[in-house]
Amino acid sequence: MKKKIYLLATALMFVLAMPSAMAKDENAKPAMTERQIARVEEITSRIEVIKSMDRSELSRQERKDLRNELLEMKKELKASNGGVYLSVGAIIIILLILILIL
Repeated sequence: MKKKIYLLATALMFVLAMPSAMAKDENAKPAMTERQIARVEEITSRIEVIKSMDRSELSRQERKDLRNELLEMKKELKASNGGVYLSVGAIIIILLILILIL
């Protein structure tokens, strides 16, 4: 009986991991609204301004603020792409929970 459970768990793991291993279709991205497109353009222009700055004259706190601003913009751009992604750790935890339930 345990062999069947392990076989089922292994098969389930491969089935769940398969879609993430497949190549993504670039045409499958959700369409962005005009507002989102404007925001992306605004962010990219701000990034270009920051890249062209002479950061050697800035204080340590100002450089830190710029770095934090860039990180926040990067997170916002990633969030605008949409989609739900599961990490390998999350898949393993889900499998363990399923094994315990069954």
